[in-house]
Order: sequence, then structure tokens, then C-alpha cells
Amino acid sequence: MPTARTAIEVLDRNFLEIRHRMLDIAAGLDRIDRANDAAKTRSDHRYLQLEQAVRLLIDGKPDRAERIQMVFSLPYDGTWPSVLGIN
Repeated sequence: MPTARTAIEVLDRNFLEIRHRMLDIAAGLDRIDRANDAAKTRSDHRYLQLEQAVRLLIDGKPDRAERIQMVFSLPYDGTWPSVLGIN
């Protein structure tokens, strides 16, 4: 049975990939900011979701991936199975 990695082992293994993804996100946001109509995005629900996700990313609380996923998800609706014809 494999042993759990230490935090430093996880950081050693994943640092470059995490860094790459963060730079990619920053570059995407920079492209939005440089566009002629950048001010229009400030009220767009997608931009607001991105801002909320970034705040959750840096809040230091546990379960960041789950909480960020919920920013981009609809709350569960019990009528979905019938709407989708799953019943």
C-alpha cells in the first residue's frame, strides 16, 4: 500500500504545473483587461464568476476545488431527472 506524500513532496511534484496554470489564468485575464471594451466585462456573470473563483483560490480554506466548482455549477434541482426523462 503506497504511503501518503508529504506536503513538500506534493509541492515538489506539482509546483511547475500549478505555476503554469496560474500564469495561463493571469494571461487570460490580462487579455480581457487590454481589450478596448474591457469595462463591459466587469458586470458579465462569467467575469464575476472568475473573480469569485480567484478569491476562493487564495482564501486558504480547505476544499478549494469543490468550492470553486460550485461557483461554476447550478444548484441541484430535484426536477432534473423528470426533465431529462430519467425517471
